[in-house]
Amino acid sequence: MSIRHLGSIPSADRINYLNIGLMLVAVLVAVKVPFVLFLFAYAVLGPAHYLTEISWLHQRGYFTQRKYDYLLLGISALVVSLVVILMREPLWGEEGSKLAAPGKVQMTAWIVAFCLAAALAMVVKPTWLRMVCLLVVLVMAILSEPLVVLFAVFVPTLVHVYIFTGFFILYGAMKGRNRSGYISFAIFLLCPFLFLLAPVSGFAPGQEVRETYEQFWGLNVELFAIFKPDAFDARGLSDIAIFQSEFGVFIMRVIAFAYTYHYLNWFSKTSIIKWHQVSKPRMAVIAALWIGAVGIYAWDFVIGFKVLFVLSFLHVFLEFPLNHVTIIGVGRELKGMIFGGKTRSQPAAGR
Repeated sequence: MSIRHLGSIPSADRINYLNIGLMLVAVLVAVKVPFVLFLFAYAVLGPAHYLTEISWLHQRGYFTQRKYDYLLLGISALVVSLVVILMREPLWGEEGSKLAAPGKVQMTAWIVAFCLAAALAMVVKPTWLRMVCLLVVLVMAILSEPLVVLFAVFVPTLVHVYIFTGFFILYGAMKGRNRSGYISFAIFLLCPFLFLLAPVSGFAPGQEVRETYEQFWGLNVELFAIFKPDAFDARGLSDIAIFQSEFGVFIMRVIAFAYTYHYLNWFSKTSIIKWHQVSKPRMAVIAALWIGAVGIYAWDFVIGFKVLFVLSFLHVFLEFPLNHVTIIGVGRELKGMIFGGKTRSQPAAGR
């Protein structure tokens, strides 16, 4: 295809094709160096995403019905961060045993569940519906142990970077009614399955990479607990299982892809999201904070993880209302496609 022909492609299609390319690049790199890719994306792309998205959400009132609703989410994110970072016992055992600190996990789950439910209440109007949303999710979180793991471990991680990103892609395709958007969404769903085709023999990350990744391996442990419970022995889960086993490498590739593309998707859609349309002083502050964050990670990754953990959780919690608005928008678009008639989805929510 010539450059002249590329110029005739609608802007939305060009962005979708760009994102398809970014997905495939992320898949290829994740196949080769999943642990390194994840650490790079988390330390370099992550802070830039947190800072620019929080700025963008603030400009749009966090998509809530009331002006100061976001304060509840922000304070809760701070509390969770302090619970995870400052409590002495680790979330998972040194040998990868499951839930070495159940009290911390339970507290984290309750707060995440509460904020997820509260965020839904913040975007719907009927008061009775807000109360129902809050009570149902909280009861489910408190009474069901599997959902405790869901809220404490998966919602702030894979649900945030993969499930919610998928809804953003689908919502954009449904609103635009463009084929390239649906193709982009289909490839996004297909990408994790491509890792099943990639060999894992001879794969072994270096010792420094292993030690650095220990800050995150609880996610891998929980995925093993769900899909490969037989991998646990009396000591828990071994390093070999996490870093070299066939399933361990597969889930790491999925994690690396999900995080990397989550960040790339945000920056590739700048012309749509327009997060860059801020004052020069604000952009200068964002740039300075990003440089500082990357510098801390380069100096000591563990310290960088602890210092910036609050920022990471803050952007997850503050995005909850937008997640709900997007999912509601997908439902409305789907209803309109099935039953006909105009939809009333909020156009600002699409990413």
